[in-house]
Amino acid sequence: MLIDHWPLAGLRLRTPRLELRLPDDEELAGLADLAAAGVHPPAEMPFSVPWTDRPPPAQQLATIQHHWLARANLTPERWSLDLAAFVAGRPVGTQSLAATDFAVLRETATGSWLGRAHQGHGLGTEMRAAVLELAFAGLGAEQSVSGAMLDNTASLRVSTRLGYQDDGLTRLVVRGRPVTQRRLRLTRERWLAHRSVPVEISGLAPCRPLLGAADARPAASDAG
Repeated sequence: MLIDHWPLAGLRLRTPRLELRLPDDEELAGLADLAAAGVHPPAEMPFSVPWTDRPPPAQQLATIQHHWLARANLTPERWSLDLAAFVAGRPVGTQSLAATDFAVLRETATGSWLGRAHQGHGLGTEMRAAVLELAFAGLGAEQSVSGAMLDNTASLRVSTRLGYQDDGLTRLVVRGRPVTQRRLRLTRERWLAHRSVPVEISGLAPCRPLLGAADARPAASDAG
């Protein structure tokens, strides 16, 4: 069975409204269609890489290839988990958790998007809280970082709610123009102080070696 060789297929994160997991190929196709239907107003660009500028069907193909590439390139030294978020079995967006040299640095980074029809309902907070639980409680992270453009108020509100603190500014070129990204950092202590979304993790134990966390203590919520 696939899970015997790729245990990440069995990893599940559950919040009151969401289930986060790696999508199968048919679910990935649905996720690609959701992305192509729109993630933000065309005049705005909340991402440092303007991947949403591609027209269909190039958009769907690029989304699918991005997920395949992340899985193919995953090693304990450098990995990105691009988890699909489902509500009642239907995909609403993705939430990533990534790390480089996690075994040494104990630091992760996050990124996400939601289909426009699913924005404004607090799902972004639940998605981020789920992968932070995975990072800190499941893998033993000490810090996690994120970033948002100065005008991305929705993302910045999520970060504030979850306890992140300012970590400086970065100037980038996006769509050929200069933009400023606000960096944010969350420590284990502040995560514990702002931990409010219940998250259940299952299937994590056999995944830890793949994520550079073989020595991490099992999380209390880990059923696997």
